[in-house]
Amino acid sequence: MTTLSLPVVERRRHAGLPPAVTSHMSGGRDQWSPPLKEAPVDTVQGTWDLLQEVLDPEIPISLPELGLIYGVEFDDGVARIELTFTATACPCMEFIREDITDRLESEHWIDSVELTEVWSPPWTSDRITPEGRAKLKKLGVSA
Repeated sequence: MTTLSLPVVERRRHAGLPPAVTSHMSGGRDQWSPPLKEAPVDTVQGTWDLLQEVLDPEIPISLPELGLIYGVEFDDGVARIELTFTATACPCMEFIREDITDRLESEHWIDSVELTEVWSPPWTSDRITPEGRAKLKKLGVSA
């Protein structure tokens, strides 16, 4: 039997990425703020605020502005995020999941992140916030 030997690919980390990032650079990671020094009093709102930094990998608009985040809960160090995608075959699903987890877990007050994908109600452009629409308009994208 012949064995196939594949070349070893050395992974290089981009110097601007947070330590938790291991595989890619997407969605505006270079614009993330540093971790908070103290946990916010309202951890649910604090989590929403952090999610505003997680951008869609294809369009520089945050996931909440696009209406992709359906809900946020926080309990005992665990951030639970309900999210959807623009389509069931969205090519950026894994990037988005990883970006959410990496951004939230960079905070000392968040021990883990649980993502739940929600498909009902389905996403439509009606879920885009007025802020998101304004940003899309500046980019020449109608919604």
